[in-house]
Amino acid sequence: MGMNVACLDLEGVLVPEIWIAFSKETGIEELKMTTRDEPDYDKLMKMRLAILKEHGLGLKEIQETIAKVDPLPGAKEFLDELRDNMQTIILSDTFEQFAKPLMVKLGMPTIFCNTLEVAENGMITGYKMRCDRSKLTTVKALQSCGFDTIATGDSFNDLAMIEASKAGFLFRSTEQIKKDYPQYPAYEEYSDLLKAFLDAAK
Repeated sequence: MGMNVACLDLEGVLVPEIWIAFSKETGIEELKMTTRDEPDYDKLMKMRLAILKEHGLGLKEIQETIAKVDPLPGAKEFLDELRDNMQTIILSDTFEQFAKPLMVKLGMPTIFCNTLEVAENGMITGYKMRCDRSKLTTVKALQSCGFDTIATGDSFNDLAMIEASKAGFLFRSTEQIKKDYPQYPAYEEYSDLLKAFLDAAK
């Protein structure tokens, strides 16, 4: 059982979608779009950064919203239980500057994510992806050093790591993704997801 690594998506699985929370806070409708709507992450981020610039919003404003965001109800308990049973890594396309306060609330799990480029005036000027197709690349790297990965996520950008893993599950995904990928068990409750991970690890 020791050779398994659980790979979890962050937003939508353990915490609410950060950009949706920020969209509500600012009233900027276009910021509601996520990887569920736009599979091309680069395109999505460029659009977001253009909107932020247009409205004069920077990292500080987003971090003020994130400070009010709590993990989804039951997420921390689920994560604690999972981490008691196997090594667990959160693989996310979010940014260190967004994730850190949320990791504190989740008990400081390991997260691999990306980095924002921020100017001295706090405006976000760009972003640096850790590597290409970061979730899949990371899962493959873990497998190359002798680990079996078990993965879960809710979005288009999670499908590759779910497919490449020994076992993979959809969690609180969209009806469309569930319909298009019936081969992956889909769960709505943490208790069912935990059981799926533990069964797959046997």
